[in-house]
Amino acid sequence: MKLDLNLLRAFDALIETRKVSSAADRIGITQPALSNALSRLRAALGDELFTRSPRGMQPTPYALLLAPVISESLQNIERALERRAQFDPQQSTRRFRIAMTDIGEIYFLPRLLKHLEQHAPNVTIATARNSEIDVANELASGDLDLALGWLPKLGTGFFQKRLFEQHHRCLMSATNPLAKGALTLPRFLLAKHAVVTSAGTGHARVEAIMQRRGIKRFIALELPHFVAVPYVVRDSELIVTVPEKLALEAAEPFGLVVRTPPIADLSFQVNMFWHRRVQKDDANKWLRDTLTLLFQETPARAATTG
Repeated sequence: MKLDLNLLRAFDALIETRKVSSAADRIGITQPALSNALSRLRAALGDELFTRSPRGMQPTPYALLLAPVISESLQNIERALERRAQFDPQQSTRRFRIAMTDIGEIYFLPRLLKHLEQHAPNVTIATARNSEIDVANELASGDLDLALGWLPKLGTGFFQKRLFEQHHRCLMSATNPLAKGALTLPRFLLAKHAVVTSAGTGHARVEAIMQRRGIKRFIALELPHFVAVPYVVRDSELIVTVPEKLALEAAEPFGLVVRTPPIADLSFQVNMFWHRRVQKDDANKWLRDTLTLLFQETPARAATTG
């Protein structure tokens, strides 16, 4: 049996007040509307439920049997609705799972975890590689809370928010001959390159752009991920074109030189994605606000390297 929740609210108000006028005022409807609700409930349940008396509307035995169950159910619904707005990061032990690339782990996680230590000490983070899972299905099912990166295939049913524009830079050893002087296109094309073949990422899109433009390089090494890149170029004469966030993070610790590639428009937008089912979830909204605070940049940010 399916019942309109408003009918149960009318029943609960009438049990409490025993007067049609008072019950109508309590739930904010007119007396005729409450009488109509009572008629519909009588028909649905097959019982009179209330009878008129000098002392007001008296419940039948069946109504008295239903009263505590309906009252408790309505209170549970109200508590559940209020609980959504009670996420407390300082007290929460929530585990958030976020999809990102290995560069995302290098760039996002240190700052995010440092922030959590102060503002949400018991919140935990798990990551998933967005190139290795079905991001759309896992966001829709709730297995993922958020996804970060360049994910153009996420469409209907998903929200997104821009974080920053990811530019590309060339990394090389300080002893590499290309580290001295301008990195012109002829010098770039004559160099030995390492290339990361990271399918399904914005970096893969950049490699595809260079291929379409007929930019042919001598590729001495292909890698499936970015983690080994700083080690490889530090001890060789290879250069590698990588997202700027990785270049800036790796340059100082590994003693590397960063140069702007002599190719225009090698960039892509890094967004934050979530499913509409968690649009109003307070915990998810807190995480989105936190990432926005920590990582969102203005569109007009100037390049930081030469």
